Amino acid sequence: MVLDISEVAKQSGVAASALRYYERKGLIRSVASEGARRKFGPGVLDRLALIALGQAAGFSLDEIRTMLTDGEPAIDRTMLAAKADELEATVARMRAMINGLRHAIDCPATSHAACPSFQKLLKAAASGALESRQRQLAPPSETLSRKRRSPRG
Repeated sequence: MVLDISEVAKQSGVAASALRYYERKGLIRSVASEGARRKFGPGVLDRLALIALGQAAGFSLDEIRTMLTDGEPAIDRTMLAAKADELEATVARMRAMINGLRHAIDCPATSHAACPSFQKLLKAAASGALESRQRQLAPPSETLSRKRRSPRG
C-alpha cells in the first residue's frame, strides 16, 4: 500500500514539510512522485516512529540516519550506551538540583547565605559543574555569543 505525503502526515502527525526535510536528510525515501506529491511505502510510518523515538532519546537526525538502513535498523549499541550514560548524568545533575531546591525550601538557616548546603551549591554553579551537557557541546559560535553576554565572559 502506497501513501501520499498528506496521508503520511495525517497518520504520523509529522508535518509534510518535516517529511520533505527527512527525505532530503536521507532518513526516509519516497517511492514515487505524482506531480508535486510524494508517495511513500507503508514502512515509512514505522521509520518515522523510530525517528521520533531516537529524537526523544536525544539523538540528532544525523545519528539517527546512521542507524537506519534500507532493511532492518542497524542499532549501534555503543552509541546507545553512550546516550544512556549521558542521560544518566543529566538525571543525576537534575536530581542534585531538585535536592538543593528542596533543601532551600526547608532549610533551618536564618538566610540562604548562612546555609552551608546552599553555599556548596553556589560554588558548584560558579565552577560550571551544574552546566548542562548541551551547553558544553554547543557549536563554538553559539558558545562564544553566550560568553559575550555572560558576566564571567
